[in-house]
Amino acid sequence: MADTTVLDLQAGGTAGAGARYRRVFRIRVALIVSALVALLLLAGGVAIMGISETSLGALFSVLLERASVGLWVSNVDQAQARVIIHLRLPRVVMAMVAGGSLSLAGVLMQAITRNPLVSPYTIGVSSAAAFGASIAIMFGVGIGAAGAYFVPLTAFAFAMGCAVLVFSLAWLRGMGAQTMILTGIALMYLFSALTASVQFIATEEQLARVVHWTFGSLNGVPWDAVGISALVLAVILPITYSQAWRLNVLTGGGDDVAESLGINVSALRISAVVMSVLVSAVCISFVGVIGFVGLIGPHVARLIIGADHRVLIPFSVISGAALLLVADTVGRLALSPIIIPVGIVVAFVGVPVFLHLVLSRRSEYFS
Repeated sequence: MADTTVLDLQAGGTAGAGARYRRVFRIRVALIVSALVALLLLAGGVAIMGISETSLGALFSVLLERASVGLWVSNVDQAQARVIIHLRLPRVVMAMVAGGSLSLAGVLMQAITRNPLVSPYTIGVSSAAAFGASIAIMFGVGIGAAGAYFVPLTAFAFAMGCAVLVFSLAWLRGMGAQTMILTGIALMYLFSALTASVQFIATEEQLARVVHWTFGSLNGVPWDAVGISALVLAVILPITYSQAWRLNVLTGGGDDVAESLGINVSALRISAVVMSVLVSAVCISFVGVIGFVGLIGPHVARLIIGADHRVLIPFSVISGAALLLVADTVGRLALSPIIIPVGIVVAFVGVPVFLHLVLSRRSEYFS
């Protein structure tokens, strides 16, 4: 009789814990939905801000006209409509896409290394992209064939090449997290030195273009770049989300626990690195080097919603998108009509947060 009572109590406790877990998970999902709605409202508000003020009504009218393929005719002035469609909206959407992409890449890198201080730039991707862009700007080889996309294509090629090199060297040493980090740091310094060498021999005009690219900017982003970046994010995000449980096991228990549960840790790290590098390299190639988003976005999301990757992944995308959108808006309006590159604004926020991470790092980040 006593044994039966104990079993009943244990079953009741397990059922109660399961119910509490489901309730907490539903609350977190509701928080994600609320954050997404807030992000869209923020984007709408940002899109009407600028030197020439417009209204939400004008914004919705222009969007409705484009969505209806001419069935609805907007009464908004054509000059104002062109500003909204070709200047404001591409910038706003690209800020959200790039911020979300970099934050997603940060989540992946932090998960496979089990280190909240790691970002997608730790393995040298940004430095390699900057060197590739510097080479393209300096020598302009092939500009006639690739046109306006020559610099982004060259930057993307060098970023992917750096990732392949890091992966190859880490693979030779057993694909350990520390090996990837140390190899990436070494290559980051190497490509930074190569970029500095290119800048040293560049003309004033070339140097100005290189420096402006390395600052990171959303000025004049075309819809083509927005579409490509959004497509890559739309493909990578669900693939990443499908690995959420495996990432939870890896970050919570380490390699040994993950392998004991049948998870191929090496394959998980390979896929995570590939997805992280791909989604970040595409954005870097179009908007330049924008640091700290891949570090701050996941960190803020983890503090708000927890370390469960089933909710952390989507919330990190939203937090990264909001961070870059706000930073770009501050850069546009703070010293208007002068536009501060968004990479500089993010750095002012990112450095204090990074120092806070270093000084207050706790093991419960991945608990």
